[in-house]
Amino acid sequence: MRPLFVPFFIPHLGCPHRCVFCDQEKVAGARGVLPTPAELLSRIEEYRAGAPGRSLEAAFYGGTFTALPLPDQEALLAPLQPLLESGLLASVRLSTRPDAVDAGTALFLRERGVATVELGVQSMDPEVLALSGRGHGVAEVELAVAALKEAGIAVGIQLMPGLPGDTTERSLATLRAAIALRPSFLRIYPTLVIEGTELAERYRCGTYTPLALPDAVSLCKEMLITAARAGIPVIRMGLQPTAELERPGTLLAGPYHPAFGQLVASEICFDVMCALLDGVPAESLVSFGAPRGRVSDLVGQKRGNLARLGEQHGVDASVHEDAALAPELISLKLEGGVRYARRPDLHPQH
Repeated sequence: MRPLFVPFFIPHLGCPHRCVFCDQEKVAGARGVLPTPAELLSRIEEYRAGAPGRSLEAAFYGGTFTALPLPDQEALLAPLQPLLESGLLASVRLSTRPDAVDAGTALFLRERGVATVELGVQSMDPEVLALSGRGHGVAEVELAVAALKEAGIAVGIQLMPGLPGDTTERSLATLRAAIALRPSFLRIYPTLVIEGTELAERYRCGTYTPLALPDAVSLCKEMLITAARAGIPVIRMGLQPTAELERPGTLLAGPYHPAFGQLVASEICFDVMCALLDGVPAESLVSFGAPRGRVSDLVGQKRGNLARLGEQHGVDASVHEDAALAPELISLKLEGGVRYARRPDLHPQH
């Protein structure tokens, strides 16, 4: 069973830059105040009591952890050390910028029980990084990944397709460059326009156009399949919904959907279902089998996949759950037997 994350948010604290897209308070739904030792321990105990026997991992999200003053980093990590030593806490993860990591930083983190670091890479294209005000280049990403791996720390990479200057080709090239670094996992967050950011001003002036939702879904579908074929799991697509993010006036534009990841999964399933229908006569009654918990992926938002199958293939389609199916398979019942196909974004090892 995967560890249960105990989340702590430190939005924008420590970060020396304000990227054009950034408003961590609205994205994370948290204020720019570091949690106290008492708050750290209290929340961990709350999670432990609510999930007895479950492995726990403290997770510091937002901000730039390793750019905080060293005493602040110590203040956050020191209270966790007795819990790590006793086994009440399995490990620690945090997020930071590539240019705030070197060999010394990586060793410091490893010695204090940090097992995973997520790097806000966003892009591996020099022009996109410059236009987004990132303040670093591609070399810093490569050096940070190497330093963390050398220290024995797992590395996650966060990408943001749709930044200023980005294109489909550049996003896919960024993905390939990220995959070449062999991270433990990826997160993919299509760029959104948040009120109060420089990107919001560019959007108002007409100098920046965000991805439309269908285009973002199509691009992320290709990115997800590419990552899966390379054996790199994508653990999240699209921002986690927060009350602040969904408050009227916060999000100006961009491909936001509270279930963005499912939109992508449903689009992949639609392609597989179409392939399974090859040679099936129009006006046929067909039933697709979905693995346990995957029916909604096949049906699609508002039953959209079933409607499109009717429009494009002329079939009357339904979906049933088949608990015997492996998670990566989809089946199609026909009079002559059953066809099977594999989802290209899921493999047995996942």
